Amino acid sequence: STITWLQIHIFCLPVSLQLYRKAVQQMTQTLIRKLTTLSQYEEALAKINSSVTDRLTVLKTKPQAIQRDILTICSDPFTLAQQLTHIELERLSYIGPEEFIQALVQKDPLDNDKRCFSDHKKASNLEAYVEWFNRLSYLVATEICMPVKKKHRARVIEFFIDVARECFNIGNFNSLMAIITGMNMSPVSRLKKTWGKVKTAKFDILEHQMDPSSNFYNYRTALRGATQRSITAHSSREKIVIPFFSLLIKDIYFLNEGCANRLPNGHVNFEKFWELAKQVMEFMTWKKVECPFDRDRKILQYLLTAPVFSEDALYLASYESEGPENNMEKDRWKSLRCV
Repeated sequence: STITWLQIHIFCLPVSLQLYRKAVQQMTQTLIRKLTTLSQYEEALAKINSSVTDRLTVLKTKPQAIQRDILTICSDPFTLAQQLTHIELERLSYIGPEEFIQALVQKDPLDNDKRCFSDHKKASNLEAYVEWFNRLSYLVATEICMPVKKKHRARVIEFFIDVARECFNIGNFNSLMAIITGMNMSPVSRLKKTWGKVKTAKFDILEHQMDPSSNFYNYRTALRGATQRSITAHSSREKIVIPFFSLLIKDIYFLNEGCANRLPNGHVNFEKFWELAKQVMEFMTWKKVECPFDRDRKILQYLLTAPVFSEDALYLASYESEGPENNMEKDRWKSLRCV
């Protein structure tokens, strides 16, 4: 007898249901694994943050426990740049696209659901990444202000200049900018005698690349070059693109705030949302890159947990290294020493 299409469909239905059930089970297992990994990562971050202490406090209570500095941990700029890239890519990998929405995008006032974006889950991984940038900047400033001898301070500055250059070559623009920020902090930049012993030509080039003028034109040009290299890359090493994250957030924020969700005729502004989607999807591509460098646990541990100076402690160390130059600095030095 002739088998109809309906009979075939009915015969195949149990097989299709089995395949769908298996696919759903695999998706559920994958989701559970990702959520478990994310939970473990957030717990590790909390543990790291709770273990970090103020360097000045440690110096006063246990001076022998803090004799190490970055040069005793790692004297090779390329190796340090690689380990910084490990930290950057790991932290990037845990930031999901929903965190940009939670942090930046408010509900459309024409929508029926009036809940404010603040009701959403806090964008903790995005915030943790910004906090990492700040920590690295303070770590750089601390390492420079810490040494008593001017020659040692100059050597630390030159070391970080070389690390920053290697970050640029790798495509790690976030660490690059954090290092430059740390070196430009007032307690560091005021050390004129120390900077007088530094060959600053390479630093001047790096500052030029990250110059904020013309809306970071030079950096954006370098970022486009790194992005193009990543697209045509044949190795993980060439695929690395780690953007200056604060500027990326700023770009997305102003794109969201500067363009209306709806056109004057009431239609959805698809061009705006297309541009937002392009920026977030580009970021999603960058964050998926596997770090090709070997991990060095000792260096990573130091970068993540070494005590750093607070802003006041940085100024105090700076004044102790090179005395105050004017009445304002003298007054601040006196007040800091009395604390």
